[in-house]
Amino acid sequence: MSGKPAAARLAVDIGGTFTDIVLVADDRRLVGKLITTPRAPEAAVIEGVRDILARAGLGFADIGVFVHGTTLATNAIIERKGAKAALITTEGFRDVIEIADEGRFDQYDINIVKPVPLVPRELRFTVPERIDVNGGVRLALDETAVRAVASRLRALAVEAVAVAFIHGYANPSHEQRVAAILAALNPGLAVTLASAACPEAREWERTSTAIANAYVQPLLAGYLLRLKATMAELGYRRPIHLMTSGGSLASLETAARFPVRLVESGPAGGALLAGYLALERGERRILSFDMGGTTAKICLIDDGEPLKARAFELDRRSRFKRGSGMPVRIPVIEMVEIGAGGGSIARVDGMQRILVGPDSAGAEPGPACYGRGGEQATVTDADLAIGKIDPDCFAGGKIAVDPARAAAALTRAVGDRLGGKTATQAAIGITEIVDENMANAARVHAIERGVAVGERTLVAFGGAAPLHASRIAEKLGIGRIIVPADAGVGSAVGFLVAPAAYELVRSRYMPLAGFAAEAANAILEELVAEAVAHCRAAAGEQPILVRRAAFMRYAGQGHEITVAMPERALTPADAATLRQAFEAEYGRLFQRHIPGAEIEIMSFMVLATTASLRPPRLAPVATSSPPPPAASRSVIDARLGHAQAVAVFDRGLLAPGTRIEGPALIVEDGTSTYVSPSFDVSVDAGGALVLTARSKLD
Repeated sequence: MSGKPAAARLAVDIGGTFTDIVLVADDRRLVGKLITTPRAPEAAVIEGVRDILARAGLGFADIGVFVHGTTLATNAIIERKGAKAALITTEGFRDVIEIADEGRFDQYDINIVKPVPLVPRELRFTVPERIDVNGGVRLALDETAVRAVASRLRALAVEAVAVAFIHGYANPSHEQRVAAILAALNPGLAVTLASAACPEAREWERTSTAIANAYVQPLLAGYLLRLKATMAELGYRRPIHLMTSGGSLASLETAARFPVRLVESGPAGGALLAGYLALERGERRILSFDMGGTTAKICLIDDGEPLKARAFELDRRSRFKRGSGMPVRIPVIEMVEIGAGGGSIARVDGMQRILVGPDSAGAEPGPACYGRGGEQATVTDADLAIGKIDPDCFAGGKIAVDPARAAAALTRAVGDRLGGKTATQAAIGITEIVDENMANAARVHAIERGVAVGERTLVAFGGAAPLHASRIAEKLGIGRIIVPADAGVGSAVGFLVAPAAYELVRSRYMPLAGFAAEAANAILEELVAEAVAHCRAAAGEQPILVRRAAFMRYAGQGHEITVAMPERALTPADAATLRQAFEAEYGRLFQRHIPGAEIEIMSFMVLATTASLRPPRLAPVATSSPPPPAASRSVIDARLGHAQAVAVFDRGLLAPGTRIEGPALIVEDGTSTYVSPSFDVSVDAGGALVLTARSKLD
């Protein structure tokens, strides 16, 4: 122990390729980036934290706040590296996860491929029991059958089980009894109850969510507990907070119980950072662009708030098509994610087309240029070949990259297969394909939301995004780009502005014509107590705000809208209040409502949260000339189609107000920003690079 006050704040983001670390102590912010250790993720975390604390002159006991995000849950599901999991469900409903909703994400493709279920059919067990939609017991639970299933689970060495009974959200007693029996007979078994993980109607989504949670729970819980123990041994004994996919913080204990809520934790931190930057600069409409080593994430942000959703699809078979993945019903920041990162692998198909991703070289073995055994050509190899990456400055010089290895992989994987193209020509083709893939993902996402993408400001962060932001902006017609300070570890920076929060939803069908205020109050009171308890575990002594809402629809509709509820006990007279609120919100969304139509409540929601940080507006700064460039490099610009001399600047030497004419390459430890000839760049009062188009882009 160093004896210094425990004021430092630490954030760690484990990605598929890199582990990013940010330490804020007093007025200093230190960052680190090192290659992820997939077999033991905590190894890279501890190594990185040791290094950054040493640079700061601090010890583990000096950390006051530790916020952590990880893609481990997502990667385990996509790569099918989770636990051996089983399902226990109501007799007759063994195949609900394969029947799904009987929809087809591509109506006319007879060869569509759906995700392989996480639980194979031979590990799906049923027992006699039945609860009706109102929570009434129609058939008592057959406990003898449950004990027989428990015996089978032991014999099959099952590590985790999901229990999902029909209408278990309305009455969880049968699921809870099964959990008690399993705890007595199989004490080491990880058990997920659908009534706890997702107490909502719609059996397919609820069962899928419970299975996903069970599948990753042993992996995530084991990792989190090992990390907690190791940090404690080294001197950090305060709580570890986990970033959730909804952009809020949860306690380690909550995350270990419901790891499915962590599936998009890293990208959520990036979206929070983009929203924070937007508020600082008075930007109302943002397109957040986060490109790391494995994936690229794109998110729409209005007035500092990322778009939110109540459901998410994992492992999509068709990246732009809803319904092609496994649904999980959790609070999530809505974004589109594609397999386009620095490690994305390039190849040539039978039609002589260059394809990039979605598979990635990841951390092991990594791109060919890393010299760690990778032989396949990747986006990072292509960026190195066209000059966007300075080998001497990559990752602050901590990771050596070999241009010769990159050129050989590009020639072998792409150039030779396209009739003898050079490594440089192959690299140009790869970067153009991956940039078009990302630009197209942004177009589709914006069209689905009915917004004009060209009117937005692009906020670029992640290890690879600043290298590609100029070209993507050119393709989308975006004239303004913001690259924040420490952009290479942007998601980890975003973790430090996240509120502690927990959201719960519980289904209870209730026609507004027969509004049962007493029953509604009972449900809301239970939800408030549970949500506040989870939030308090992460919030400490901070004040907690509680928001209540109902998910409502016109009778017969298939989807609900969110309607805010009074922050008090409800009375029968509130049926009229809720009708008025529903019609106002429906009219706002769809321009008109249907007077006198029957309305029904499907679910109740409670959000317990601490206040979000709202930064002050940045002041303008006077323009100044740049320092002399550190060097000059030859960079091939895809829009121009040829190489040009580009001045290289050290970002650490650029003071606020500095203005540079493009083209330029601005290097820093975590990333590099390529300023194409279409843009000029300046440094604002917050240390962000602001790229402004010289004229309207096509």
